[in-house]
Amino acid sequence: MTRRFLPIGLLAALVALAGCGSHSDEARRTSLAAIGTPLAAAPGSPKEKSVPCADPTASLRPPATMPRPGAMPAGSFMAKIQRKGTLVAGVDQNTLLLSYYRPSTSRMEGFEVDLLRAIARAIGVRVEFKAVTTAQRAPMVRSGAVDIVADAYSVTCYRRRQVAFSTIYYDTGQRVLVPKSSPARGLDDLGGKRVCATIGSTTLKRVAANRAKPIPVGVSQRTDCLVALQEGRVDAISSDETILLGFKAQDSNTKIVGRRLSDEPYGMAIARSHPEFVRFVNGVLERMRRDGTLKALERKWIGRLGPTPEPPRPRYSD
Repeated sequence: MTRRFLPIGLLAALVALAGCGSHSDEARRTSLAAIGTPLAAAPGSPKEKSVPCADPTASLRPPATMPRPGAMPAGSFMAKIQRKGTLVAGVDQNTLLLSYYRPSTSRMEGFEVDLLRAIARAIGVRVEFKAVTTAQRAPMVRSGAVDIVADAYSVTCYRRRQVAFSTIYYDTGQRVLVPKSSPARGLDDLGGKRVCATIGSTTLKRVAANRAKPIPVGVSQRTDCLVALQEGRVDAISSDETILLGFKAQDSNTKIVGRRLSDEPYGMAIARSHPEFVRFVNGVLERMRRDGTLKALERKWIGRLGPTPEPPRPRYSD
């Protein structure tokens, strides 16, 4: 099987070993399902209650004047981060293109990683990456285990009740990945077939609710889905198109099929108790939109596999 980048099994194994380290540019592994562990059918992600809101993507307006690096306003959460000298950021460490550990460089790389590094530079500190699973994102933000999460975290009204979000930095949608030999043209053709997605994701819920009645298979880590597909333990993967592009790049014997099943706008998650940090992060993102940095990072990481849209325009709630 011809592959670009690392074979996924080797990548996952190296990532797991890398998690034992402690330096600031290396994510610490929190969990990884063992390769070869049987996957159990899952009924879907926890139900998200229907929570109305005017615009889930609207965030707090940036400050009129951004502070200089190393000179954060007294009493702000940014000043606390500055004092400790480290921005602790929650990321996935095996999602190619977005956020992943590359053993050959011993560094975290990807679109979201570069965004977090830009925020750390704007504060004047280094960044420490902590590995999080999909289901851990909100709890780790709320508990203070991390200062911020950037992990393909799509913004919904329900999730805004749990954490605050930055403005949207990337917009994608849910699709399906299957082997090239599969006749399936989308999720509707996968009735009775095992479809993998991460536990705690809106994707898994949509798989379970599909009228064709595919069998949802929940896993903790996204790459567990690709391993399961390669081993024949599932018939398809459903996830955000950006994530599936990374899987397809690692396994040339796969293809992405079907229309977009949803809109998935990505925001960075921050504790609701730190609105000044939300505004600061939005200021960094706005500056990156205006000077072209955000678009350049999209082209650098995601553009290698296809055209990239213009960065989403920010929407503000005040």
